[in-house]
Amino acid sequence: MIPRAPLFLGLAALVPFLWGAITVLNADLAIWTARNIGARFVGPYVMLFFGTTVLSFMSGMLWGFAARLDGAQAATGYVLATFPALWAFAMTGGNLESAGIYLMFGFAGLLGLNWLFWQHGAAPDWWMRFCGLPTAFILACLGIGVFL
Repeated sequence: MIPRAPLFLGLAALVPFLWGAITVLNADLAIWTARNIGARFVGPYVMLFFGTTVLSFMSGMLWGFAARLDGAQAATGYVLATFPALWAFAMTGGNLESAGIYLMFGFAGLLGLNWLFWQHGAAPDWWMRFCGLPTAFILACLGIGVFL
């Protein structure tokens, strides 16, 4: 069972992706949001800004998992833990379409890293149940931002 605090916080972290997808699909809401909240909270922009933040945050989570390993596994884990943040930094600076596609690859890769740390017993037993559906949701929302 996924503990309540991570579950609720994880679900709350999906809101910017959902909002971004909705404002891609609803032009009136996008215009309202840009006028009243700000353009960076509309469509692909909010998903890209927040997505890079999430990948960086998840690098910290993976670093914590690496600390639960020993020897060469720990060293490899620390190196792998830096990849999501470095990916977000290096790959999302282009145009909206390419940045969104690279961010999608970043989240898919993050899922693989999550699985790797979980497989080695560094992540909690419930970790992959926690990561799978939200990753699919994020990828779907980013796909709306990139392809529609």
